[in-house]
Amino acid sequence: MTKRVLAIGEVIVEIMATSLGRGFSEPIALVGPFPSGAPTIFIDQVARLGVPASMVGAVGNDDFGLLLRERLACDGVDIVGLRSIPHAATGSAFVRYRPDGDRDFVFNIHDSAAARVVLDEKTRSVIAQCHHVHIMGSSLFSPQMVSVIQAAVDDVKKRGGSVSFDPNGRKEMLDKPGMRDALMGFLAQTDLFLPSGEELTALTQAQDEAGALAELLDLGISAVVIKRGGAGASYCDRQTRIDVPGLKVNEIDPTGAGDCFGATFVACWLTGRIPEECLRLANASGAMAVTRRGPMEGTASMVELEAFLATRMMEMNT
Repeated sequence: MTKRVLAIGEVIVEIMATSLGRGFSEPIALVGPFPSGAPTIFIDQVARLGVPASMVGAVGNDDFGLLLRERLACDGVDIVGLRSIPHAATGSAFVRYRPDGDRDFVFNIHDSAAARVVLDEKTRSVIAQCHHVHIMGSSLFSPQMVSVIQAAVDDVKKRGGSVSFDPNGRKEMLDKPGMRDALMGFLAQTDLFLPSGEELTALTQAQDEAGALAELLDLGISAVVIKRGGAGASYCDRQTRIDVPGLKVNEIDPTGAGDCFGATFVACWLTGRIPEECLRLANASGAMAVTRRGPMEGTASMVELEAFLATRMMEMNT
Protein backbone atom coordinates (compact mmCIF):
# COMPACT_ATOMS: atom_id res chain seq x y z
CA MET A 1 0.00 0.00 0.00
CA THR A 2 1.29 3.45 -0.91
CA LYS A 3 1.28 5.63 2.17
CA ARG A 4 -0.73 8.86 2.00
CA VAL A 5 1.08 11.92 3.33
CA LEU A 6 -0.68 14.68 5.26
CA ALA A 7 0.40 18.29 5.79
CA ILE A 8 -1.49 20.72 8.03
CA GLY A 9 -0.82 24.43 8.23
CA GLU A 10 -0.54 27.74 6.47
CA VAL A 11 -1.70 27.98 2.87
CA ILE A 12 -0.67 31.46 1.75
CA VAL A 13 0.54 33.56 -1.14
CA GLU A 14 3.94 35.19 -1.28
CA ILE A 15 4.67 38.59 -2.79
CA MET A 16 8.30 39.44 -3.40
CA ALA A 17 10.27 42.65 -3.72
CA THR A 18 12.11 42.93 -7.01
CA SER A 19 15.02 44.83 -5.47
CA LEU A 20 17.52 43.99 -2.73
CA GLY A 21 17.29 45.96 0.49
CA ARG A 22 16.14 45.96 4.08
CA GLY A 23 12.45 45.74 4.90
CA PHE A 24 9.45 47.56 3.50
CA SER A 25 9.69 51.07 4.91
CA GLU A 26 9.08 52.76 1.55
CA PRO A 27 7.17 52.02 -1.67
CA ILE A 28 9.01 49.48 -3.84
CA ALA A 29 8.23 47.26 -6.83
CA LEU A 30 6.75 43.84 -6.02
CA VAL A 31 6.01 40.65 -7.98
CA GLY A 32 3.47 37.95 -7.20
CA PRO A 33 1.29 36.44 -5.90
CA PHE A 34 3.04 33.07 -5.78
CA PRO A 35 1.58 30.00 -4.02
CA SER A 36 3.47 29.55 -0.77
CA GLY A 37 3.49 28.41 2.85
CA ALA A 38 6.03 25.84 4.05
CA PRO A 39 3.57 22.93 4.46
CA THR A 40 1.92 23.91 1.16
CA ILE A 41 5.20 23.79 -0.75
CA PHE A 42 6.05 20.50 0.95
CA ILE A 43 2.79 18.75 0.10
CA ASP A 44 2.79 20.06 -3.48
CA GLN A 45 6.23 18.55 -4.05
CA VAL A 46 5.12 15.24 -2.51
CA ALA A 47 2.18 15.09 -4.90
CA ARG A 48 4.35 15.95 -7.90
CA LEU A 49 6.41 12.85 -7.11
CA GLY A 50 3.32 10.68 -7.48
CA VAL A 51 2.84 9.97 -3.76
CA PRO A 52 -0.73 10.38 -2.43
CA ALA A 53 -0.91 13.71 -0.62
CA SER A 54 -3.55 15.59 1.37
CA MET A 55 -3.63 19.16 2.67
CA VAL A 56 -5.57 20.47 5.66
CA GLY A 57 -5.67 24.24 5.75
CA ALA A 58 -7.79 27.27 4.97
CA VAL A 59 -7.87 30.12 2.46
CA GLY A 60 -10.13 33.07 1.89
CA ASN A 61 -12.94 33.17 -0.63
CA ASP A 62 -10.86 35.50 -2.82
CA ASP A 63 -8.59 35.41 -5.84
CA PHE A 64 -5.55 34.42 -3.76
CA GLY A 65 -7.49 31.49 -2.33
CA LEU A 66 -8.64 30.43 -5.79
CA LEU A 67 -5.07 30.56 -7.08
CA LEU A 68 -3.90 28.28 -4.25
CA ARG A 69 -6.73 25.78 -4.59
CA GLU A 70 -6.26 25.49 -8.34
CA ARG A 71 -2.48 25.07 -8.11
CA LEU A 72 -2.62 22.35 -5.46
CA ALA A 73 -5.40 20.44 -7.23
CA CYS A 74 -3.60 20.71 -10.57
CA ASP A 75 -0.44 19.22 -9.03
CA GLY A 76 -2.37 16.28 -7.57
CA VAL A 77 -2.94 17.29 -3.95
CA ASP A 78 -6.21 16.18 -2.36
CA ILE A 79 -7.77 19.48 -1.21
CA VAL A 80 -10.92 18.12 0.45
CA GLY A 81 -9.47 19.42 3.73
CA LEU A 82 -8.64 22.86 2.30
CA ARG A 83 -11.47 25.15 3.34
CA SER A 84 -12.57 28.44 1.80
CA ILE A 85 -13.53 30.82 4.60
CA PRO A 86 -16.08 33.54 3.66
CA HIS A 87 -15.21 37.08 4.73
CA ALA A 88 -11.61 36.17 5.64
CA ALA A 89 -8.54 37.15 3.65
CA THR A 90 -6.14 34.49 2.38
CA GLY A 91 -2.87 34.53 4.31
CA SER A 92 0.12 36.27 2.79
CA ALA A 93 3.84 36.86 3.20
CA PHE A 94 5.80 39.76 1.80
CA VAL A 95 9.52 39.05 1.42
CA ARG A 96 12.52 41.15 0.54
CA TYR A 97 16.03 39.84 0.11
CA ARG A 98 18.95 41.68 1.64
CA PRO A 99 22.27 42.02 -0.24
CA ASP A 100 23.78 39.28 1.99
CA GLY A 101 21.05 36.80 1.01
CA ASP A 102 19.10 37.03 4.28
CA ARG A 103 15.40 37.87 4.10
CA ASP A 104 12.89 40.17 5.77
CA PHE A 105 9.29 38.97 6.02
CA VAL A 106 5.96 40.64 6.74
CA PHE A 107 3.41 37.92 7.51
CA ASN A 108 -0.38 38.05 7.50
CA ILE A 109 -1.14 34.59 8.84
CA HIS A 110 -2.42 34.67 12.41
CA ASP A 111 -5.35 36.98 11.58
CA SER A 112 -6.06 35.48 8.16
CA ALA A 113 -8.05 32.52 6.88
CA ALA A 114 -4.86 30.43 7.23
CA ALA A 115 -5.32 30.37 11.01
CA ARG A 116 -8.91 29.12 10.88
CA VAL A 117 -8.22 25.39 10.73
CA VAL A 118 -10.60 23.39 12.92
CA LEU A 119 -10.77 19.77 14.04
CA ASP A 120 -14.25 18.86 12.82
CA GLU A 121 -15.72 15.83 11.08
CA LYS A 122 -14.27 16.76 7.68
CA THR A 123 -10.77 17.27 9.09
CA ARG A 124 -10.93 14.00 11.03
CA SER A 125 -12.06 12.21 7.87
CA VAL A 126 -9.04 13.50 5.93
CA ILE A 127 -6.67 12.55 8.78
CA ALA A 128 -8.15 9.04 8.91
CA GLN A 129 -7.08 8.41 5.29
CA CYS A 130 -3.44 9.30 5.91
CA HIS A 131 -0.51 7.19 7.08
CA HIS A 132 2.17 9.83 7.55
CA VAL A 133 2.04 13.34 9.04
CA HIS A 134 4.61 16.00 8.22
CA ILE A 135 4.96 18.81 10.76
CA MET A 136 6.34 22.24 9.94
CA GLY A 137 7.51 24.37 12.86
CA SER A 138 6.16 27.46 11.12
CA SER A 139 2.64 26.00 11.37
CA LEU A 140 2.70 25.91 15.18
CA PHE A 141 1.75 29.57 15.41
CA SER A 142 -1.41 29.18 17.51
CA PRO A 143 -2.76 26.80 20.17
CA GLN A 144 -5.62 25.90 17.82
CA MET A 145 -3.25 24.83 15.04
CA VAL A 146 -1.10 22.90 17.51
CA SER A 147 -4.16 20.99 18.75
CA VAL A 148 -5.24 20.03 15.21
CA ILE A 149 -1.76 18.81 14.32
CA GLN A 150 -1.50 16.93 17.62
CA ALA A 151 -4.80 15.18 16.91
CA ALA A 152 -3.48 14.12 13.51
CA VAL A 153 -0.25 12.80 15.02
CA ASP A 154 -2.15 10.87 17.70
CA ASP A 155 -4.49 9.28 15.13
CA VAL A 156 -1.79 8.35 12.64
CA LYS A 157 0.56 7.01 15.31
CA LYS A 158 -2.24 4.93 16.83
CA ARG A 159 -2.71 3.25 13.46
CA GLY A 160 1.01 2.48 13.11
CA GLY A 161 1.85 5.47 10.90
CA SER A 162 4.85 7.77 11.04
CA VAL A 163 5.77 11.42 11.59
CA SER A 164 8.39 13.68 10.05
CA PHE A 165 9.24 17.07 11.51
CA ASP A 166 10.97 20.09 10.00
CA PRO A 167 11.51 22.81 12.64
CA ASN A 168 11.56 25.38 9.82
CA GLY A 169 12.55 28.24 12.09
CA ARG A 170 11.59 31.81 11.25
CA LYS A 171 12.81 34.50 13.61
CA GLU A 172 9.43 36.22 13.39
CA MET A 173 7.65 33.09 14.66
CA LEU A 174 10.07 31.55 17.15
CA ASP A 175 9.44 34.42 19.58
CA LYS A 176 5.76 33.54 19.89
CA PRO A 177 4.66 32.33 23.36
CA GLY A 178 4.55 28.56 23.67
CA MET A 179 6.42 27.93 20.40
CA ARG A 180 9.39 26.18 22.00
CA ASP A 181 7.13 23.93 24.13
CA ALA A 182 5.16 22.94 21.02
CA LEU A 183 8.34 22.16 19.12
CA MET A 184 9.68 20.00 21.93
CA GLY A 185 6.40 18.13 22.28
CA PHE A 186 6.34 17.14 18.63
CA LEU A 187 10.04 16.31 18.60
CA ALA A 188 9.38 13.53 21.11
CA GLN A 189 6.88 11.95 18.66
CA THR A 190 9.04 12.25 15.55
CA ASP A 191 10.36 9.39 13.42
CA LEU A 192 12.28 11.49 10.90
CA PHE A 193 13.77 14.87 11.87
CA LEU A 194 14.80 17.34 9.13
CA PRO A 195 16.58 20.40 10.58
CA SER A 196 18.49 22.97 8.55
CA GLY A 197 21.97 23.91 9.74
CA GLU A 198 21.82 25.52 13.18
CA GLU A 199 18.31 24.15 13.78
CA LEU A 200 20.00 20.86 14.65
CA THR A 201 21.01 22.19 18.08
CA ALA A 202 18.11 24.61 18.64
CA LEU A 203 16.09 22.05 20.60
CA THR A 204 18.90 20.07 22.27
CA GLN A 205 21.04 20.60 25.35
CA ALA A 206 24.12 19.71 23.33
CA GLN A 207 25.41 22.52 21.14
CA ASP A 208 27.71 20.47 18.90
CA GLU A 209 26.63 18.29 16.00
CA ALA A 210 27.75 14.94 17.41
CA GLY A 211 26.18 15.60 20.80
CA ALA A 212 22.93 16.87 19.29
CA LEU A 213 22.62 13.83 17.02
CA ALA A 214 23.16 11.46 19.95
CA GLU A 215 20.58 13.33 22.03
CA LEU A 216 17.98 13.29 19.25
CA LEU A 217 18.43 9.60 18.48
CA ASP A 218 18.14 8.82 22.19
CA LEU A 219 14.67 10.40 22.10
CA GLY A 220 13.57 7.59 19.81
CA ILE A 221 13.92 9.44 16.50
CA SER A 222 14.76 6.91 13.79
CA ALA A 223 16.85 9.19 11.60
CA VAL A 224 18.04 12.78 11.31
CA VAL A 225 18.54 14.49 7.95
CA ILE A 226 20.55 17.71 8.12
CA LYS A 227 19.91 20.18 5.30
CA ARG A 228 22.94 22.35 4.50
CA GLY A 229 21.69 24.30 1.48
CA GLY A 230 24.33 24.65 -1.20
CA ALA A 231 26.79 22.67 0.93
CA GLY A 232 24.77 19.47 0.58
CA ALA A 233 23.11 17.30 3.21
CA SER A 234 23.68 14.48 5.71
CA TYR A 235 21.70 11.44 6.85
CA CYS A 236 22.30 9.94 10.30
CA ASP A 237 20.78 7.02 12.17
CA ARG A 238 22.27 4.76 14.85
CA GLN A 239 24.19 2.66 12.33
CA THR A 240 24.77 4.92 9.36
CA ARG A 241 26.02 8.34 8.33
CA ILE A 242 25.82 9.50 4.72
CA ASP A 243 27.05 12.88 3.45
CA VAL A 244 26.39 14.23 -0.03
CA PRO A 245 27.85 17.43 -1.50
CA GLY A 246 25.80 20.28 -2.87
CA LEU A 247 24.94 20.59 -6.55
CA LYS A 248 26.07 23.75 -8.32
CA VAL A 249 23.20 25.63 -9.95
CA ASN A 250 22.35 29.21 -10.85
CA GLU A 251 20.41 30.29 -7.76
CA ILE A 252 17.53 32.65 -8.44
CA ASP A 253 15.31 32.24 -5.37
CA PRO A 254 16.12 29.97 -2.39
CA THR A 255 12.67 30.24 -0.79
CA GLY A 256 11.03 26.82 -0.61
CA ALA A 257 14.18 24.82 -1.39
CA GLY A 258 14.29 23.22 2.06
CA ASP A 259 10.60 22.33 1.83
CA CYS A 260 11.13 20.66 -1.55
CA PHE A 261 14.17 18.82 -0.19
CA GLY A 262 12.18 17.56 2.79
CA ALA A 263 9.22 16.53 0.66
CA THR A 264 11.41 14.54 -1.69
CA PHE A 265 13.28 12.79 1.11
CA VAL A 266 10.04 11.89 2.91
CA ALA A 267 8.35 10.66 -0.28
CA CYS A 268 11.34 8.50 -1.21
CA TRP A 269 11.74 7.23 2.38
CA LEU A 270 8.09 6.20 2.54
CA THR A 271 8.31 4.33 -0.76
CA GLY A 272 11.23 2.22 0.46
CA ARG A 273 14.24 3.74 -1.28
CA ILE A 274 17.57 3.36 0.52
CA PRO A 275 18.74 6.41 2.54
CA GLU A 276 21.54 7.34 0.15
CA GLU A 277 19.17 7.40 -2.81
CA CYS A 278 16.62 9.42 -0.80
CA LEU A 279 19.34 11.91 0.13
CA ARG A 280 20.65 12.37 -3.39
CA LEU A 281 17.20 12.87 -4.88
CA ALA A 282 16.27 15.29 -2.09
CA ASN A 283 19.47 17.21 -2.71
CA ALA A 284 18.57 17.44 -6.39
CA SER A 285 15.07 18.62 -5.49
CA GLY A 286 16.42 21.45 -3.35
CA ALA A 287 18.86 22.45 -6.08
CA MET A 288 16.14 22.51 -8.74
CA ALA A 289 13.89 24.58 -6.50
CA VAL A 290 16.31 27.52 -6.32
CA THR A 291 16.53 27.86 -10.09
CA ARG A 292 13.03 29.37 -10.39
CA ARG A 293 11.54 32.54 -8.94
CA GLY A 294 8.70 31.74 -6.56
CA PRO A 295 8.52 29.25 -3.66
CA MET A 296 6.67 26.48 -5.55
CA GLU A 297 7.77 27.21 -9.10
CA GLY A 298 10.76 24.84 -8.90
CA THR A 299 8.90 21.70 -7.78
CA ALA A 300 9.62 18.69 -9.97
CA SER A 301 8.38 15.24 -10.95
CA MET A 302 10.48 12.13 -10.27
CA VAL A 303 11.36 11.87 -13.96
CA GLU A 304 12.62 15.46 -13.93
CA LEU A 305 14.57 14.92 -10.71
CA GLU A 306 16.27 11.76 -11.92
CA ALA A 307 17.22 13.40 -15.24
CA PHE A 308 18.54 16.50 -13.47
CA LEU A 309 20.58 14.40 -11.02
CA ALA A 310 22.00 12.20 -13.77
CA THR A 311 23.11 15.26 -15.75
CA ARG A 312 24.76 16.86 -12.71
CA MET A 313 26.54 13.63 -11.79
CA MET A 314 27.93 13.32 -15.34
CA GLU A 315 29.16 16.92 -15.17
CA MET A 316 30.87 16.27 -11.82
CA ASN A 317 32.63 13.20 -13.20
CA THR A 318 34.02 14.91 -16.32
